[in-house]
Amino acid sequence: MGKRKRAKKTEAGNDISDIKNGKEEHFYLDPHGKLQPLPQKLAKYWHQRFSLFSKFDEGIRIDEEGWYSVTPEKIAAHISERCKCDVIVDAFCGVGGNAIQFARTCNTVLAIDIDPQKIACARRNAELYGVSERIEFIVGDFFELAPSINADTVFLSPPWGGPSYNQQEWFGLDSMDVDGFELFKCARSISPNIAYFLPRNIDWYQLADLPNLDSSSSHSQLCEYEEMYLNDRLKCVTVYFGSLVEI
Repeated sequence: MGKRKRAKKTEAGNDISDIKNGKEEHFYLDPHGKLQPLPQKLAKYWHQRFSLFSKFDEGIRIDEEGWYSVTPEKIAAHISERCKCDVIVDAFCGVGGNAIQFARTCNTVLAIDIDPQKIACARRNAELYGVSERIEFIVGDFFELAPSINADTVFLSPPWGGPSYNQQEWFGLDSMDVDGFELFKCARSISPNIAYFLPRNIDWYQLADLPNLDSSSSHSQLCEYEEMYLNDRLKCVTVYFGSLVEI
């Protein structure tokens, strides 16, 4: 039987590694604050954990989907600077990466997710960053909640359908778990100021069509496409609409 050695446990308790039979195992805190082994399919994300949350080893909670869907902290911080306003909606807040940064540049953040476990993670993570008092966490469906929301800006980071999105040459707005066109129309019913966070291989032609979805709309037809890099690698894109456009 191979030797098993446990590395020193940090004070927060979620940055733990094991050496078992010569293979390294990692553990993280789930939405309930319990240690869980990181599945092998997610092992590559372990080395990116501090780019996702700089406070990762202080007690960050995350679910499996969060490992590959949370916005890297530096990118989230940049987007939050572009989206400074009074009230912003994070329509798919997940485990809170973007909401935490928005709370630093906006007075109020409406953080919405249909999954209560993700909201539990986001709430805890916001507490670790000391910004929870500026965030209203809402468990619900953005499409259903939209008619009752008043906000200056809407941030859209819908689920892309998992890491497999990167295997496509061009990723369509209709390839996501939600209809990307209908999502944009729903967001624009709240505000013309929208930041749309999308894969780096998004279909540009579809993006160009978004401002023209409603020919009767008085909203600006301009949009700004911004490539987001981390460590000199293109990670994703953010498309800005309304007063967020800087061109």
